[in-house]
Amino acid sequence: MADFLTDVETLRKQARDEIEKGPITSAYQADVSRVIEVLNAALATELVCVLRYRQHHFAAKGLDAEPVAAEFLTHATEEQDHADRLAARIAQLGGTPDMDPDTLTARSHSEYETSENLVEMIKENLVAERVAIASYTEIIGWLGTNDPTTRRLIEDILSVEEEHADDLLGFLAKVA
Repeated sequence: MADFLTDVETLRKQARDEIEKGPITSAYQADVSRVIEVLNAALATELVCVLRYRQHHFAAKGLDAEPVAAEFLTHATEEQDHADRLAARIAQLGGTPDMDPDTLTARSHSEYETSENLVEMIKENLVAERVAIASYTEIIGWLGTNDPTTRRLIEDILSVEEEHADDLLGFLAKVA
């Protein structure tokens, strides 16, 4: 066996000695309270995006609105999945998902902007996706190898956010 690996007896003892820590073992190198704080900001961002996309879905009007509104609803559903996955990870790390509507927009990286204009809706959603992409890319770099599970979660979410941005850019080219 390689020298860098902890022997199995030590692993078993540590697991029993710190059983109340659940998934947080001595191998976890991140600051768990800071990770929970960062994940709660990401959760707020996702929830604001869900609300904005849903509002835009119902408010979209005009000749080109139907496919764009349908895409807004699809994006809202995917953003809700992101929020659920972030909330589950927060809970898994021993934190409490913060979904307080009174502070949601203040904690979110994206803004809640509405519009009556379809092009402006697309632009606002594209800006929000770009903010999420930049934010999640930064989080991935910050986590590094200190919390690979959270990093993979954020990487998965990032890939969908990039798809959203690409979708919106395509719509913008068609309707602008």
